[in-house]
Amino acid sequence: MIATGKKIANEAAAFIGELYFELGKNERDAIQRINEVVNEIERTGAYSHTSEELMHGAKMAWRNNNRCIGRLFWQSLEVFDARDVQDEPEAAERIFRHMTYATNSGRIRPAITIFPPSHSNNCIRIWNHQLVRYAGYRTEADIVGDSSSLAFTEVCEKLGWKGDGSRFDVLPLVIQKGQQTPQWFPLPSGTVLEVPLSHPDHADFEKLELQWYAVPFISDMELEIGGISYSAAPFNGWYMGTEIGARNLSDADRYNQLPKVAELFKLNTSTNTSLWKDRALTELNIAVLHSFKKHGVSIVDHHTAAEQFLRFEKQEQENGRKVTGRWSWLIPPMSPATTGIWHRSYDDTERSPAYRYQAAPY
Repeated sequence: MIATGKKIANEAAAFIGELYFELGKNERDAIQRINEVVNEIERTGAYSHTSEELMHGAKMAWRNNNRCIGRLFWQSLEVFDARDVQDEPEAAERIFRHMTYATNSGRIRPAITIFPPSHSNNCIRIWNHQLVRYAGYRTEADIVGDSSSLAFTEVCEKLGWKGDGSRFDVLPLVIQKGQQTPQWFPLPSGTVLEVPLSHPDHADFEKLELQWYAVPFISDMELEIGGISYSAAPFNGWYMGTEIGARNLSDADRYNQLPKVAELFKLNTSTNTSLWKDRALTELNIAVLHSFKKHGVSIVDHHTAAEQFLRFEKQEQENGRKVTGRWSWLIPPMSPATTGIWHRSYDDTERSPAYRYQAAPY
């Protein structure tokens, strides 16, 4: 067996042993399955996951994700097996099905769709960072839209897509099979749910004409299970309010809305000691939570999310598993010292199965 094969075999054995233990399966059956996998790796250099291995492996990867505060719900992940996909249009159709299922008219359900493994002839890459993302345009005066999407927007335009040039143009889905020229697909009507933002105590907030999409579908990360990698495995949970209100709409290099919110609320922006940024940030986050709830869209505030994470820690300890995490990601970007996570420390060791970052293909 070549060195790579040995590495895959070792990782496969560790994964299968852990999976069979967690699912309460017979040790003899685990050994038999490991032998089957090792033989397959010796013959082909890789192996195929069973449906059960794929399903539980994807859930384990969520449970192991050091940067995710929402891991309490890892067992609820719906896993769609799309390893039989042959081409880009079929992949796009599976993605649109996933989006419709997950969005669920606002009652968001966590889900993942797993496409052929990276070693397959039908391997695909999704070029989008998220399945739903707003375009960003460079103009002589300023940047219009989402500055984090500037490079990808230019790629989409070179492929033939053209947006309206507004602040909230939804980008197309871009899929590449192997080394072929990528194809783009407009997101069908009904697959993207957007939430217009309003404030419970300030009617003029709507004049800011802000909105955000309901579901964060992460689509550019690699899923690794037992030594086998899947370069296309888009997944989603639901938003924590601060992701939108304290980052996407507030960051100075994104939508930079704090000055406009401060103006609307007549805050004193002439001095930092007025804490106008903090007050504007709070009002913007109130608007995000209020609007999502008003329109029946799932969302969680950062205090509740932190409490849920502490419950996850306790749950894992009861099951004899150590919780790993990246503290700088687990603390929310707003009032972190008011959460229980702030006062704790975490081991940032990455465990497998895992979701990992990949270099952008463009």
